[in-house]
Amino acid sequence: MRILIGLCLLASLFASPRPATAGEEIRVFVFAGQSNMEGADSKVADIERFPPFRGVGEPREDVRYWHVIGREDKADSQGWVPLQPVRNMVGPELVFARDVTRQTAGDIAIVKVAAGGTHLGGDWNPDEPSGFAMYPLLLKTVRAAMDDLREQGFEPRLDGFFWHQGENDMFDEGFLANYGANLANFLKHVRADLDAPELRFYIGELCTKTIWGMDLRPRMADIARGQRSVTDADPLAEYVPTSHVGVEIGGGAGMHYHYGTLGQLEHGANYAAAYLANAGVRPEPRPTLARWPFRAGQDVDLWILAGHRNMEGERAFVQELDAIEGGKALTRPQRIPYRYSVGGGVHRSEDWEPLAPAGLYDTFGPEVSFGAAMRRRSSRTPIAIAKFTHSGSQIIDWTPEGSVATARNLYPAFLAFVRDSMQAVRDAGGTPRLAGVVYHCGENDMSWHPFRKDAATRLASTIARIRTDLDLPELPWFISQQPPTDHESVNGVDVVADMAALAAADPHTHHRLFDGFPPQPKQLVLDTAAIVWLGREWADWVREVGGR
Repeated sequence: MRILIGLCLLASLFASPRPATAGEEIRVFVFAGQSNMEGADSKVADIERFPPFRGVGEPREDVRYWHVIGREDKADSQGWVPLQPVRNMVGPELVFARDVTRQTAGDIAIVKVAAGGTHLGGDWNPDEPSGFAMYPLLLKTVRAAMDDLREQGFEPRLDGFFWHQGENDMFDEGFLANYGANLANFLKHVRADLDAPELRFYIGELCTKTIWGMDLRPRMADIARGQRSVTDADPLAEYVPTSHVGVEIGGGAGMHYHYGTLGQLEHGANYAAAYLANAGVRPEPRPTLARWPFRAGQDVDLWILAGHRNMEGERAFVQELDAIEGGKALTRPQRIPYRYSVGGGVHRSEDWEPLAPAGLYDTFGPEVSFGAAMRRRSSRTPIAIAKFTHSGSQIIDWTPEGSVATARNLYPAFLAFVRDSMQAVRDAGGTPRLAGVVYHCGENDMSWHPFRKDAATRLASTIARIRTDLDLPELPWFISQQPPTDHESVNGVDVVADMAALAAADPHTHHRLFDGFPPQPKQLVLDTAAIVWLGREWADWVREVGGR
């Protein structure tokens, strides 16, 4: 029967993916919002550059898709079509559908209504829609899609509403101040107007890795507080972090406003994970160490790795390791205890794991090659590695003072992570010695003048405070830096000299500019080969300057 249905589907792009079966339930998901829901600045051809997501741009004839995308010139499917990219853009619905259909039974359908540059306070306002009148369009489209399924004999059930919007409301003082109230009103009206009182909403975080996460930090924080106020009060609304996903690399200084291709793919994976968790489907647990690999009471050098995009490993993929000399061995677990908190706590180890690639999207950071090189080149004290990162952070977030965006302050969590890591060594039977902190400088900070000029001063405050709070005044810090952004807007600040001066003033702080990377296709972010190279270089460096 399914083979026959597939042949019928090929006969017409606009045919329903399969004939009506009376009484069959179909889960319907709604995706709505502005440009980062549309898929702005993404390209279907680029999907193949990212191994975990290859093939996701192919049409899905088993997933129904009804879309109205855009503002003046709308891409309107005018009915159900197979799920596929629209206007060469990659939306989060593609990976969402892949992950949900892999892990749950039953048919799904997706309705998408999105338009860049639209406001919740105006276009999406249920009471007085203005501008492009997105709210009436949303209701019209979802109702038509549901009615069509019923006419085919199905029983459609609205099973989730995915919302990503808010950037444009930052620019209107009234919309900004009332975002939380407006969002709560939006959710209330959608549930009432679609007769779905138990509809669960998934509210996507505005990504702090974009340029707006820096130059509009206070306004982004106000929108986030508004969103959080709704998800905290509404048991059927969930806040979905997105600041750790990839972001497009722009021209000039490299910063961008949109996720781009990689970010949209990961954006969809985040939504799927949130939905699946509520459906009781959770990822397979990570492997933990069967036993502590060292003698009870033995000294263990604990290395703390910390940083942002490249410490997290945004564009380093496990699937590409085979093409790198010695890379295949890095895919296998090593006899080095490893624990981590990445993406600002979005992804954390439950216990010590054997060191291996452990990123959310088949990614990994320099820790894998660093650990392998350290173990191979030293027969002295055994090591353990603990990594704390947030790729959507800037250096100001790591300072004890933090910023007006208080929800982004990382210092308390970082301090607790270091202390917990030391205790975890003790609990496993070892005696921890903090060998040092390897910190890779914030890549985004280098692309915006106000953050670049204060980068060294801010990092100095973090170093001083954590030494005090840990009562380790001689704790070694290794400041790793890649060539900073080369652009006229920021070249007036010699941030390499600033970091070098910071290290020169303190015998326990070390700085190195690493500039021998394999050729890189993008600014700011390092690819798989570069991440592996960097970890190996660190191992040589810390031994050279006297790290244990």
